[in-house]
Amino acid sequence: METRVCRLYAPHDIRIERQPVEELRAGEVLVRIGAGGICGSDLHYYHDGGFGPIRVREPIILGHEVAGTIDAVGDAVKNLAPGDRVALNPSRPCNECVYCRQGLRQHCLNMRFYGSALRFPHEQGGFRDLVVAESFQCEKIGAETSLAEAAVAEPLAVCLHALARAGAVKGKRVLITGAGPIGVLTAAACTLAGASEIVVTDLQDAVLEVARAMGATKTVNVVREAEALDPYGAAKGVFDLAFECSAAGPALASAIQTVRPQGTIVQLGVTGELPIPANLLVGKEINLIGSHRFDAEFAEAVRLVDRRAIDVRPIISSSYPLEEAEAAFAHAGDRTRAVKVQLTFAEG
Repeated sequence: METRVCRLYAPHDIRIERQPVEELRAGEVLVRIGAGGICGSDLHYYHDGGFGPIRVREPIILGHEVAGTIDAVGDAVKNLAPGDRVALNPSRPCNECVYCRQGLRQHCLNMRFYGSALRFPHEQGGFRDLVVAESFQCEKIGAETSLAEAAVAEPLAVCLHALARAGAVKGKRVLITGAGPIGVLTAAACTLAGASEIVVTDLQDAVLEVARAMGATKTVNVVREAEALDPYGAAKGVFDLAFECSAAGPALASAIQTVRPQGTIVQLGVTGELPIPANLLVGKEINLIGSHRFDAEFAEAVRLVDRRAIDVRPIISSSYPLEEAEAAFAHAGDRTRAVKVQLTFAEG
Protein backbone atom coordinates (compact mmCIF):
# COMPACT_ATOMS: atom_id res chain seq x y z
CA MET A 1 0.00 0.00 0.00
CA GLU A 2 1.24 3.48 -0.90
CA THR A 3 0.38 7.02 0.13
CA ARG A 4 0.99 10.42 -1.40
CA VAL A 5 3.06 12.78 0.76
CA CYS A 6 3.77 16.51 0.67
CA ARG A 7 7.55 16.70 1.06
CA LEU A 8 9.72 19.82 1.29
CA TYR A 9 13.27 19.62 -0.07
CA ALA A 10 14.31 23.27 0.12
CA PRO A 11 12.64 26.68 0.22
CA HIS A 12 9.88 26.74 -2.41
CA ASP A 13 10.77 23.19 -3.45
CA ILE A 14 7.75 21.17 -2.42
CA ARG A 15 6.97 17.86 -4.12
CA ILE A 16 4.03 15.47 -4.05
CA GLU A 17 5.56 12.01 -3.95
CA ARG A 18 4.52 8.47 -3.18
CA GLN A 19 5.93 6.17 -0.53
CA PRO A 20 4.94 2.88 1.12
CA VAL A 21 2.64 2.99 4.15
CA GLU A 22 4.26 1.70 7.31
CA GLU A 23 3.20 -1.65 8.68
CA LEU A 24 0.56 -1.40 11.41
CA ARG A 25 1.83 -2.51 14.82
CA ALA A 26 0.10 -3.20 18.12
CA GLY A 27 -1.38 -0.05 19.63
CA GLU A 28 -1.38 1.80 16.32
CA VAL A 29 -4.09 2.89 13.89
CA LEU A 30 -4.11 3.69 10.19
CA VAL A 31 -5.72 7.07 9.57
CA ARG A 32 -6.93 8.34 6.20
CA ILE A 33 -6.30 12.07 6.43
CA GLY A 34 -9.12 14.34 5.28
CA ALA A 35 -7.92 17.84 6.16
CA GLY A 36 -4.67 19.48 7.18
CA GLY A 37 -4.06 23.10 8.12
CA ILE A 38 -1.00 25.02 6.95
CA CYS A 39 0.62 26.46 10.06
CA GLY A 40 3.01 29.38 10.48
CA SER A 41 5.86 26.94 11.03
CA ASP A 42 5.02 25.17 7.76
CA LEU A 43 5.19 28.56 6.02
CA HIS A 44 8.57 29.33 7.62
CA TYR A 45 9.92 25.99 6.42
CA TYR A 46 8.48 26.57 2.93
CA HIS A 47 9.65 30.16 2.45
CA ASP A 48 12.78 30.34 4.60
CA GLY A 49 13.95 26.76 5.21
CA GLY A 50 13.26 27.12 8.93
CA PHE A 51 12.95 29.72 11.67
CA GLY A 52 15.46 30.85 14.25
CA PRO A 53 18.01 28.09 14.82
CA ILE A 54 15.66 25.39 13.51
CA ARG A 55 16.62 24.55 9.91
CA VAL A 56 15.47 21.91 7.43
CA ARG A 57 18.48 19.65 6.95
CA GLU A 58 16.81 16.81 5.05
CA PRO A 59 13.57 16.35 3.06
CA ILE A 60 10.62 16.63 5.44
CA ILE A 61 6.91 15.84 5.17
CA LEU A 62 5.17 18.94 6.49
CA GLY A 63 1.96 19.28 8.49
CA HIS A 64 0.82 18.85 12.07
CA GLU A 65 -2.79 20.15 12.08
CA VAL A 66 -4.56 17.07 10.73
CA ALA A 67 -7.77 15.09 11.08
CA GLY A 68 -9.12 12.02 9.32
CA THR A 69 -10.95 8.70 9.42
CA ILE A 70 -9.58 5.47 10.87
CA ASP A 71 -9.06 2.82 8.19
CA ALA A 72 -7.68 0.03 10.37
CA VAL A 73 -6.61 -0.66 13.95
CA GLY A 74 -3.75 -2.73 15.26
CA ASP A 75 -3.79 -5.28 18.04
CA ALA A 76 -4.53 -4.04 21.57
CA VAL A 77 -6.33 -0.91 20.33
CA LYS A 78 -9.44 -0.24 22.39
CA ASN A 79 -12.19 2.36 22.01
CA LEU A 80 -11.32 3.02 18.36
CA ALA A 81 -12.64 1.30 15.27
CA PRO A 82 -12.52 1.66 11.49
CA GLY A 83 -14.82 4.49 10.46
CA ASP A 84 -14.20 6.61 13.55
CA ARG A 85 -13.41 10.21 12.67
CA VAL A 86 -10.60 11.73 14.69
CA ALA A 87 -8.39 14.75 15.25
CA LEU A 88 -4.75 13.67 15.53
CA ASN A 89 -2.61 15.06 18.33
CA PRO A 90 0.81 15.71 16.73
CA SER A 91 2.63 15.49 20.08
CA ARG A 92 4.25 12.21 21.10
CA PRO A 93 6.11 12.76 24.39
CA CYS A 94 8.25 9.99 25.84
CA ASN A 95 6.50 9.99 29.27
CA GLU A 96 9.84 9.06 30.85
CA CYS A 97 12.13 12.14 30.90
CA VAL A 98 12.41 14.55 33.82
CA TYR A 99 9.84 16.98 32.41
CA CYS A 100 7.31 14.31 31.50
CA ARG A 101 7.57 12.99 35.06
CA GLN A 102 6.88 16.52 36.34
CA GLY A 103 3.73 16.80 34.23
CA LEU A 104 5.37 19.19 31.76
CA ARG A 105 5.03 16.92 28.76
CA GLN A 106 5.09 19.85 26.32
CA HIS A 107 8.76 20.20 27.33
CA CYS A 108 9.60 16.52 26.80
CA LEU A 109 13.31 16.11 26.10
CA ASN A 110 12.53 13.40 23.55
CA MET A 111 9.40 14.93 22.02
CA ARG A 112 8.34 13.67 18.63
CA PHE A 113 6.11 16.25 16.96
CA TYR A 114 4.69 15.90 13.47
CA GLY A 115 6.47 17.88 10.76
CA SER A 116 9.22 19.27 12.99
CA ALA A 117 12.82 19.92 11.94
CA LEU A 118 13.93 20.42 15.55
CA ARG A 119 15.23 16.86 15.81
CA PHE A 120 17.49 15.10 13.33
CA PRO A 121 16.47 12.92 11.62
CA HIS A 122 13.41 15.16 11.31
CA GLU A 123 9.98 14.12 12.53
CA GLN A 124 7.86 13.55 9.44
CA GLY A 125 4.46 15.21 9.33
CA GLY A 126 0.84 14.51 8.53
CA PHE A 127 0.37 15.98 5.05
CA ARG A 128 -0.31 12.61 3.42
CA ASP A 129 -3.29 10.50 2.46
CA LEU A 130 -2.54 7.73 4.95
CA VAL A 131 -0.59 7.88 8.20
CA VAL A 132 0.10 5.31 10.89
CA ALA A 133 -0.46 6.91 14.29
CA GLU A 134 -0.46 5.75 17.88
CA SER A 135 -3.95 5.23 19.25
CA PHE A 136 -3.42 7.73 22.08
CA GLN A 137 -3.05 10.50 19.48
CA CYS A 138 -6.67 10.09 18.36
CA GLU A 139 -9.53 12.19 19.70
CA LYS A 140 -12.91 11.18 18.27
CA ILE A 141 -15.33 13.72 16.82
CA GLY A 142 -19.07 13.55 16.17
CA ALA A 143 -20.87 13.20 12.88
CA GLU A 144 -21.79 16.90 12.73
CA THR A 145 -18.18 18.10 12.92
CA SER A 146 -16.25 18.35 9.66
CA LEU A 147 -12.68 17.12 9.41
CA ALA A 148 -11.73 20.66 8.43
CA GLU A 149 -13.05 21.90 11.77
CA ALA A 150 -11.34 19.08 13.66
CA ALA A 151 -7.99 19.98 12.11
CA VAL A 152 -8.23 23.40 13.81
CA ALA A 153 -8.12 21.74 17.24
CA GLU A 154 -4.32 21.83 17.27
CA PRO A 155 -3.89 25.63 17.02
CA LEU A 156 -6.83 26.08 19.38
CA ALA A 157 -4.99 23.89 21.91
CA VAL A 158 -2.03 26.29 21.69
CA CYS A 159 -4.39 29.13 22.64
CA LEU A 160 -5.99 27.23 25.50
CA HIS A 161 -2.55 26.55 26.95
CA ALA A 162 -1.75 30.27 26.69
CA LEU A 163 -4.92 31.10 28.64
CA ALA A 164 -3.91 28.60 31.29
CA ARG A 165 -0.54 30.33 31.55
CA ALA A 166 -2.26 33.73 31.86
CA GLY A 167 -4.51 32.81 34.77
CA ALA A 168 -8.09 33.98 35.24
CA VAL A 169 -9.58 35.70 32.17
CA LYS A 170 -13.16 36.24 33.35
CA GLY A 171 -13.98 39.94 33.60
CA LYS A 172 -10.55 41.00 32.33
CA ARG A 173 -9.70 43.56 29.66
CA VAL A 174 -7.59 41.81 27.02
CA LEU A 175 -5.29 42.96 24.22
CA ILE A 176 -4.33 40.53 21.43
CA THR A 177 -1.59 41.62 19.02
CA GLY A 178 -1.71 39.76 15.73
CA ALA A 179 -4.84 38.38 14.06
CA GLY A 180 -3.41 35.27 12.50
CA PRO A 181 -4.89 31.86 13.40
CA ILE A 182 -3.49 31.96 16.95
CA GLY A 183 -4.64 35.52 17.54
CA VAL A 184 -8.21 35.02 16.38
CA LEU A 185 -8.54 31.68 18.17
CA THR A 186 -7.21 33.31 21.34
CA ALA A 187 -9.95 35.92 20.94
CA ALA A 188 -12.52 33.12 20.73
CA ALA A 189 -11.06 31.38 23.78
CA CYS A 190 -11.09 34.66 25.77
CA THR A 191 -14.70 35.23 24.78
CA LEU A 192 -15.64 31.78 26.03
CA ALA A 193 -13.67 32.43 29.24
CA GLY A 194 -15.68 35.60 29.95
CA ALA A 195 -13.30 38.45 29.12
CA SER A 196 -15.06 41.82 29.44
CA GLU A 197 -13.22 43.47 26.53
CA ILE A 198 -11.07 42.04 23.73
CA VAL A 199 -9.09 44.40 21.51
CA VAL A 200 -7.25 42.81 18.56
CA THR A 201 -4.58 44.60 16.51
CA ASP A 202 -3.08 43.75 13.13
CA LEU A 203 -1.84 45.28 9.88
CA GLN A 204 -4.56 43.79 7.65
CA ASP A 205 -8.29 44.48 7.53
CA ALA A 206 -9.22 41.02 6.21
CA VAL A 207 -7.89 39.17 9.24
CA LEU A 208 -9.30 41.77 11.63
CA GLU A 209 -12.74 41.10 10.16
CA VAL A 210 -12.29 37.43 11.10
CA ALA A 211 -11.18 38.48 14.59
CA ARG A 212 -14.49 40.30 15.03
CA ALA A 213 -16.34 37.16 13.93
CA MET A 214 -14.39 35.23 16.58
CA GLY A 215 -15.26 37.53 19.49
CA ALA A 216 -13.14 40.68 19.34
CA THR A 217 -15.06 43.63 20.77
CA LYS A 218 -12.78 46.10 18.95
CA THR A 219 -10.16 45.80 16.22
CA VAL A 220 -7.38 48.23 15.34
CA ASN A 221 -5.46 48.39 12.08
CA VAL A 222 -2.17 49.71 13.44
CA VAL A 223 -1.07 50.96 10.02
CA ARG A 224 -4.03 53.29 9.54
CA GLU A 225 -5.10 54.02 13.10
CA ALA A 226 -2.22 53.42 15.50
CA GLU A 227 -3.41 56.37 17.57
CA ALA A 228 -6.51 54.34 18.45
CA LEU A 229 -4.37 52.53 21.03
CA ASP A 230 -3.27 55.75 22.75
CA PRO A 231 -6.21 55.91 25.19
CA TYR A 232 -5.35 52.39 26.39
CA GLY A 233 -1.94 53.63 27.54
CA ALA A 234 -3.40 56.30 29.80
CA ALA A 235 -2.77 56.10 33.55
CA LYS A 236 0.02 53.54 33.01
CA GLY A 237 -2.23 51.25 30.94
CA VAL A 238 -5.62 49.64 31.21
CA PHE A 239 -5.38 46.07 29.89
CA ASP A 240 -5.21 43.31 32.47
CA LEU A 241 -3.88 40.78 29.99
CA ALA A 242 -2.18 40.81 26.61
CA PHE A 243 -1.48 37.92 24.26
CA GLU A 244 1.34 38.75 21.83
CA CYS A 245 0.74 36.59 18.76
CA SER A 246 2.63 38.46 16.04
CA ALA A 247 6.29 38.05 17.03
CA ALA A 248 6.81 41.71 16.08
CA GLY A 249 8.83 44.07 18.24
CA PRO A 250 6.42 47.04 17.88
CA ALA A 251 3.52 44.80 18.92
CA LEU A 252 5.27 43.67 22.09
CA ALA A 253 6.18 47.29 22.84
CA SER A 254 2.54 48.34 22.43
CA ALA A 255 1.47 45.58 24.81
CA ILE A 256 3.98 46.74 27.44
CA GLN A 257 2.77 50.32 26.96
CA THR A 258 -0.95 49.53 27.37
CA VAL A 259 -0.96 46.76 30.01
CA ARG A 260 -1.60 48.06 33.51
CA PRO A 261 0.93 47.79 36.35
CA GLN A 262 1.32 44.15 37.45
CA GLY A 263 -0.63 43.05 34.40
CA THR A 264 0.39 40.00 32.36
CA ILE A 265 1.67 39.57 28.82
CA VAL A 266 1.76 36.08 27.33
CA GLN A 267 4.18 35.70 24.43
CA LEU A 268 3.00 33.20 21.80
CA GLY A 269 4.59 34.62 18.66
CA VAL A 270 7.90 32.92 17.80
CA THR A 271 10.78 34.68 16.08
CA GLY A 272 14.46 35.48 16.65
CA GLU A 273 15.52 38.34 18.90
CA LEU A 274 12.92 40.94 19.95
CA PRO A 275 13.74 44.35 21.46
CA ILE A 276 12.06 44.84 24.83
CA PRO A 277 11.54 48.23 26.55
CA ALA A 278 12.96 46.82 29.77
CA ASN A 279 12.60 50.01 31.82
CA LEU A 280 8.86 50.08 31.20
CA LEU A 281 8.54 46.35 31.84
CA VAL A 282 10.32 46.74 35.17
CA GLY A 283 8.72 50.04 36.15
CA LYS A 284 5.22 48.67 35.68
CA GLU A 285 6.08 45.27 37.23
CA ILE A 286 4.60 43.49 34.23
CA ASN A 287 4.59 39.70 34.14
CA LEU A 288 6.03 38.56 30.79
CA ILE A 289 5.25 34.87 30.31
CA GLY A 290 6.14 32.46 27.54
CA SER A 291 3.69 29.83 26.30
CA HIS A 292 4.78 26.74 24.37
CA ARG A 293 2.49 24.28 22.58
CA PHE A 294 0.07 22.32 24.79
CA ASP A 295 -0.56 19.03 26.57
CA ALA A 296 -3.97 18.06 27.95
CA GLU A 297 -5.42 21.11 26.20
CA PHE A 298 -5.55 19.18 22.91
CA ALA A 299 -8.39 16.95 24.09
CA GLU A 300 -10.15 20.00 25.53
CA ALA A 301 -9.81 21.81 22.20
CA VAL A 302 -11.34 18.88 20.32
CA ARG A 303 -14.33 18.85 22.67
CA LEU A 304 -14.86 22.61 22.25
CA VAL A 305 -14.68 22.32 18.46
CA ASP A 306 -16.87 19.23 18.41
CA ARG A 307 -19.75 20.85 20.26
CA ARG A 308 -19.08 24.23 18.59
CA ALA A 309 -18.60 25.96 21.92
CA ILE A 310 -15.93 27.63 19.79
CA ASP A 311 -17.01 27.77 16.15
CA VAL A 312 -13.79 27.62 14.15
CA ARG A 313 -15.39 27.78 10.71
CA PRO A 314 -14.87 31.55 10.22
CA ILE A 315 -11.08 31.17 10.30
CA ILE A 316 -10.92 28.63 7.44
CA SER A 317 -10.20 30.87 4.47
CA SER A 318 -9.83 28.23 1.75
CA SER A 319 -9.06 24.57 1.04
CA TYR A 320 -6.91 23.11 -1.74
CA PRO A 321 -6.44 19.50 -2.86
CA LEU A 322 -3.02 18.06 -2.05
CA GLU A 323 -1.91 18.22 -5.68
CA GLU A 324 -2.29 22.02 -5.51
CA ALA A 325 -0.05 22.37 -2.47
CA GLU A 326 2.07 25.14 -4.01
CA ALA A 327 -1.01 27.29 -4.62
CA ALA A 328 -2.20 26.54 -1.10
CA PHE A 329 1.09 27.70 0.42
CA ALA A 330 1.05 30.84 -1.69
CA HIS A 331 -2.49 31.63 -0.49
CA ALA A 332 -1.64 30.83 3.12
CA GLY A 333 1.23 33.30 3.02
CA ASP A 334 -0.97 36.15 1.80
CA ARG A 335 -2.33 37.75 4.96
CA THR A 336 -4.42 40.21 2.96
CA ARG A 337 -6.84 37.37 2.22
CA ALA A 338 -6.09 34.37 4.43
CA VAL A 339 -6.22 33.33 8.07
CA LYS A 340 -6.16 29.53 7.82
CA VAL A 341 -5.67 27.66 4.56
CA GLN A 342 -6.05 23.88 4.54
CA LEU A 343 -5.13 20.98 2.30
CA THR A 344 -7.65 18.24 1.53
CA PHE A 345 -6.73 14.63 0.90
CA ALA A 346 -8.08 11.53 -0.76
CA GLU A 347 -10.48 10.58 2.02
CA GLY A 348 -12.71 7.58 1.37
